[in-house]
Amino acid sequence: MAKDMKGIPDLDDIVFSLRNKEYGGYVLRKSYNRNVLISLLTGIIIIATIVITPFLKARALDTRQKRSERLVEIKLENLDQPVDQVIAPPPPPPPTEIVQQQKYVPPQVVDSIKPEDVVSLMTADQAQEEVTNEEVVEVVQQNKEEVQETEAEPEPFLSVEEMPEPPGGVEALFRYIAANTVYPEIAKENNIQGKVYVRFCVTSTGTIEQVSVTRSVDPGLDAEAIRVVKTFPKFKPGKQSGKPVPVWFNIYINFKLDG
Repeated sequence: MAKDMKGIPDLDDIVFSLRNKEYGGYVLRKSYNRNVLISLLTGIIIIATIVITPFLKARALDTRQKRSERLVEIKLENLDQPVDQVIAPPPPPPPTEIVQQQKYVPPQVVDSIKPEDVVSLMTADQAQEEVTNEEVVEVVQQNKEEVQETEAEPEPFLSVEEMPEPPGGVEALFRYIAANTVYPEIAKENNIQGKVYVRFCVTSTGTIEQVSVTRSVDPGLDAEAIRVVKTFPKFKPGKQSGKPVPVWFNIYINFKLDG
């Protein structure tokens, strides 16, 4: 039966039996089904590509944004500090002047005194009352000014015997900066990166003062570095000869974008 079916011509052979098959129509009809199938598959692939490509791009952009979160590298270092330089402690304050009261001078005794020449002597309480209020105020003000001068904090040291330490150590400070630093959006959009060098003073009580940028990168990054440094917790103050003193401290914060 199969052999008999092989001998039966198909519809294309019957249509073109008495016609010239070399013009191309016969070939086109013979390959029609295959061409339709190829065209259908090609159309499906193109439509699927058009539909799926925006979705894949959105997923890739979302993944890249998550991966390209700001990377902040922090390094503490004491820049431009002299080696083995020990600064002598400040001299002791000058002694405060002590205002001595005038001694009471007894009257001179003479042999003959007239009644009208009798001198009434002042007691110690009366002599003390003779001191004017203005003189007392001047002495008190002078003493206050001298005390304030002696209590004024000296200039910050560059290097001391015991340098200041952040609470929890340097690693804890790294974690604090990484957790509290926010990469400015404008700098991120413009792909601005770099190291911002900051100098600040650790006072004798451990507080952070006199924060300034010594090497700038961008106003936005500079402002963010200063803001983070001003929020530092209290340090363990530096000591010179066993006494807490103010010390200069230098760090840099490296603002770096991933990818």
